[in-house]
Amino acid sequence: MKVLALVLAAFLAAIQAQLWVGRGSIPHVAQLREKLADAQAENDAARARNSQLQAELRDLREGLEMVEEKARFELGMIKSDEIFVPVASAAASSGRR
Repeated sequence: MKVLALVLAAFLAAIQAQLWVGRGSIPHVAQLREKLADAQAENDAARARNSQLQAELRDLREGLEMVEEKARFELGMIKSDEIFVPVASAAASSGRR
């Protein structure tokens, strides 16, 4: 009977050791859940960026308005039949007085 009790105690100790320090232990599972949450946050950010890029790509494919807007604001381009007239902003003109 004592041998059976010792064997059962050894099994119980092995199970407890596996629960606290082995693979699949409580701290290991908590660490994996944290990594999963970080990966999901990164995926959500990437999905949002992908949606934005897809919308911009769709706009570029569908019409020239977006291309023209980008050329004007990012590259400072004007059409050949346009005249460029720089306009000073109110903040810039008030600083010159």
